Amino acid sequence: MKRASAPAIGIDFGTTNSVVALAHADGRVEAVSWPSGDGVTDVFRTALMFWREGRTRVGHVAGPQALQRALAAEGEQRFIQSIKSHLASPLFTETRLYGVRFTIEDLVQIFLTHLLENRSPADLAKAAVAAGRPVVFAGEKPDDNLGVTRLRAAFAAAGLSKVEFAYEPLGAAYWYARDLKRDETVLVADFGGGTSDFSILRFAHKPKKGVRATPLAHSGVGVAGDTFDYRIIDHLVAPRLGKHARFRSFDKLLPMPAYFYAAFAQWHQLSWLKSTQTLSELKRLAAASEDKEAIEALVVMIEMDLGFELYRAVSALKAELSQRDAADFVFEKQGISIAAEIKRGDFENWIAADLAKIAHALDSALAAAKLSERDIDAVFMTGGTSFVPAVRRLFLDRFPPERLHLGDAFQSVASGLALLAADRSRHAT
Repeated sequence: MKRASAPAIGIDFGTTNSVVALAHADGRVEAVSWPSGDGVTDVFRTALMFWREGRTRVGHVAGPQALQRALAAEGEQRFIQSIKSHLASPLFTETRLYGVRFTIEDLVQIFLTHLLENRSPADLAKAAVAAGRPVVFAGEKPDDNLGVTRLRAAFAAAGLSKVEFAYEPLGAAYWYARDLKRDETVLVADFGGGTSDFSILRFAHKPKKGVRATPLAHSGVGVAGDTFDYRIIDHLVAPRLGKHARFRSFDKLLPMPAYFYAAFAQWHQLSWLKSTQTLSELKRLAAASEDKEAIEALVVMIEMDLGFELYRAVSALKAELSQRDAADFVFEKQGISIAAEIKRGDFENWIAADLAKIAHALDSALAAAKLSERDIDAVFMTGGTSFVPAVRRLFLDRFPPERLHLGDAFQSVASGLALLAADRSRHAT
């Protein structure tokens, strides 16, 4: 009896969320799920929690378990998120947690090991695996070659040395095209936490042979959901935490150092501020500040690891503003109270420059493919940011509404990558 082949694996390692899908030999695609405090979930938060175990050992969990520990605030611990956004940055080489050195590759490898812990090493070794990578990495002056090199090293350390990397929108394109019955030129827009990526592909339908894809162009920009979070925090939250405060130094009043808020405004970097040196400096500045309470609130935010709670409040606001013209922002934790009504128009003004960058990346993909909007048969949009009305308008201004198709916000990329891995495996044998 012939032994069934291992299912092909698609891995969407995201800035905010990660997803794993399996493509079986009979064509079925299933999402991998994990237990969580709210029941079973098929979305694994890209987060790590570290704590000290004994004198030299550091314990860690990831995903839903990391969130549970973060919400429970179980003693001294470090909550780290959005590690993907540091992959292409030559400035980030290592961090030390409880005296132990971790490179960015170490952090990603630890996360991947937790993400795939329900797959045996034997299954991982023999399975065809495709993992996504952004068209353009996020970060300040990202080095894409460095990002891919680090990503490949981390996957290899996690037991996936034969993984194939594919642009994330290519995975989404495969998912969209699985049921195509005719030739189509498709623009795929994949909006993640850290990047907005675009691919244009020509799908040729071959009877009895399925669909073949020819990539025509790719483009991307390091602007997406996290950037929109940045704007909300920078305009709404940071001023309540002393961003515009001044402190007295001898006979002068000086503004608060901007680097606290440049890092803090990107919520996933909040945990990196939790050091004895940084907290001591903030307490000193609070004592000399005109707005002592605001700076002390910032100290509490960092000391109590409230980054994820803040992220949830910001996400709730964005979701409400996608449905309504105005919504209430509410953050009430550890004595910090921030509440305000935000109009959708205000939010769209805050992100106007970011929308322009996304639009430019979209236009660049069309120009690289030497196509106009009229040449695009279908637009497939995936990722949570695709539900933001101002983002949707970028496409409605260019394409008829009947050409727009929305994919599963989380599963499309991983499912398509699993199909891609299965397809490449078949053609290799």
